[in-house]
Amino acid sequence: MIALSDFVTILLTAVAAAAVVAFIAGVALRLARHQSMLWRLLIVVAATVASIAAATIAIAAQMYISDHDLLVLCWVIGVGAAVSLAGAAVIGVGITRTGARLRSTARAIGEGRIVLPEDHDGLEFAALARELAETSQRLARSREEVATLDESRRRLVAWISHDLRTPLAALRAMAESLEDGVAEEPARYHRQIRVQAETLASMVDDLFELSKIQSGTLSLNMGPVSLFDLVSDAVADLHPVAASRSVTLKESSTGNLTLFGDARELSRVIDNLLMNAIRHSPADSEILISARETEDEHVALSIVDAGGGIPEEDLGKIFDAGWRGTPSRTPSTASDMAAGAGLGLAIVAGIVEAHAGGVTVRNVPGGCRFDVTLPRFGARTA
Repeated sequence: MIALSDFVTILLTAVAAAAVVAFIAGVALRLARHQSMLWRLLIVVAATVASIAAATIAIAAQMYISDHDLLVLCWVIGVGAAVSLAGAAVIGVGITRTGARLRSTARAIGEGRIVLPEDHDGLEFAALARELAETSQRLARSREEVATLDESRRRLVAWISHDLRTPLAALRAMAESLEDGVAEEPARYHRQIRVQAETLASMVDDLFELSKIQSGTLSLNMGPVSLFDLVSDAVADLHPVAASRSVTLKESSTGNLTLFGDARELSRVIDNLLMNAIRHSPADSEILISARETEDEHVALSIVDAGGGIPEEDLGKIFDAGWRGTPSRTPSTASDMAAGAGLGLAIVAGIVEAHAGGVTVRNVPGGCRFDVTLPRFGARTA
């Protein structure tokens, strides 16, 4: 049984030796804070061994053991310290190499390259390598999306610039003719000025709506909406436009379908789809609009026209901003229906997506069919 006084002496000696070594190790770690992990690991291991060795030798010296025994003890401690430092060095070299490989991986990610997950010693390093590989793939997808979006925006700016130039030039020419008094039919010029102004207003309105959709600032005023009322109102509003082109709008019975959404934005979806169908339908043709409830608590709205269909290679582009299927990009001023800037279907896709729905297009005999699917209740939390 160790006497209390001896126990206190041993404890104080060990604490004092450990404190001195810990202080020296702390200073060393502070000075080596910008050095390799190998050196910091060696300092920690050396401090641990030195703390044990100092306490052991100090206590052994107080025990009045022989010089021979003390020398043996020192050699034992020295050999143990050397082996411990050698093991720490091996581990530290492995950590350093792993760190270099991870830095190389991070550099590759910064250069835009896709990296594959690598095997590393240690659970943490392996998990970090997998995360870096996944990050490189996510960044690659993001870069592709940004590049696609930038290209789309460049095309949109080019097309909008072209489309704006035509009505502006016409307005300027007609205004100069009226100002100089050389217009033979002022009333016709006034009507054309109104048509061109409406074309510009429609294009600006579409641009503003699309900017809100693409920036994520589109605000939806959600509430119960009657699909029957939306369809009936859209058909009534566009009936004169369709009649002027000898196109018939045929509304199939939609029943009492109610969904949760923004009435104003959903009206815009139906208007844009109907206007697109009218614009591309030949005279004496028919446009059918119908709606039904699906089995998964969704509502499906369909619009079928007789416009001859869309080339298969263009089906994937039809909802891109600025895309139009006609070769000419000059807005038509025939009747009172402006051609717009090719943004109508992009706006449709954005509004439907904001309602947690989807829109598709496919060719049918003699024309094409647009299908809009909207959740009846799921959009409440969208």
